[in-house]
Amino acid sequence: MRYIEPHAHMVSRTTDDYQAMVVAGCAAVCEPAFWAGFDRSSAAGFYDYFCQLTEHEPRRAAKFGLPHYCWLCINPKEAEDVKLAQDVVALMPQFLERSNVLGIGEIGLNKNSRNELKVLELHVDLAARQNQLILVHTPHLEDKLKGTRLILDVLKADGRIKPERCLIDHVEEHTVKMVLDQGFWAGMTLYPETKCTAARAVDMIERYGSERLWMNSACDWGVSVPLAVPYAAQELRRRGHDAATIDRLVYQNPKRFLSQCSKFKLIEPTV
Repeated sequence: MRYIEPHAHMVSRTTDDYQAMVVAGCAAVCEPAFWAGFDRSSAAGFYDYFCQLTEHEPRRAAKFGLPHYCWLCINPKEAEDVKLAQDVVALMPQFLERSNVLGIGEIGLNKNSRNELKVLELHVDLAARQNQLILVHTPHLEDKLKGTRLILDVLKADGRIKPERCLIDHVEEHTVKMVLDQGFWAGMTLYPETKCTAARAVDMIERYGSERLWMNSACDWGVSVPLAVPYAAQELRRRGHDAATIDRLVYQNPKRFLSQCSKFKLIEPTV
């Protein structure tokens, strides 16, 4: 089986995880900018983090033959400090042209606050001005339905933003339909304790189809499973889905969305 891991925070993972993903058939890994588990105190900390995502981590992945791509932003979990966010967004253009940067993400909302909305709008404006793809985080602990509606309103209000170039991640049963109905892509995040299990993800696929949907592990420094995508493929297989459907969900769909950035390239396996 081949698959793409479209959302994984590999700076938090070990080299053993890289090895396991490659053995399982991973063809590329994409790493959105994330919260470090603590709030960084200055934009200089983000400068170093962006260097890590664009210089060090691709070299670490390359040791296992795995292409590494990333997304840049100040994550919504650190977006309450608007001045810090403005300083970080000002840093980003010098990194956006680097060869493994796919776009702006994961931006969005965490607590659905006014400051988070201001920072979301800053990122959306930058994405529009630089013609970047957008990857969006939707809230986990606060009201996901309200947060998703607020995010879609911000994106739809900006006439420069094309829904087909935005992926709304961490959708669940009560948000996936509104995302797809408005023309956006949707991501289902597979977690053992929170977000969405493989069984729930397959339920949503069976109800809403496989168009403009992908699955990811979002593995980070918390309780998470780097092989969650191949495990979900196993659940699809157990329920009788054929190989072509599984390939579309775990490989073709992420490839189709990510290939809207010309920098995203895959080495197609030879048989």
